[in-house]
Amino acid sequence: MNLFQAILGAIPGEISSDRVQYTVLDGRGGYFQNVRRLLEFTPERVVLAGKKGSLSVEGKELSLGKCFRGDVVVRGDISKVERGE
Repeated sequence: MNLFQAILGAIPGEISSDRVQYTVLDGRGGYFQNVRRLLEFTPERVVLAGKKGSLSVEGKELSLGKCFRGDVVVRGDISKVERGE
């Protein structure tokens, strides 16, 4: 069991693992899980699609790091993350 699954198990209620989950590290980038496709990529904007909905990441000097089995690392100064349908 990974750390993310352990945290979800400790939270009461229902959380869908079909949506893109993420953690952002201030000024360094972010880690995104459950990604199915990369819909858009520019140095200022990255749009990721999950099974249910999408996620828009905005910032400066954005680049892609690790992309493997639904996990994506976005490097750069992330200023905003917003869910879409």
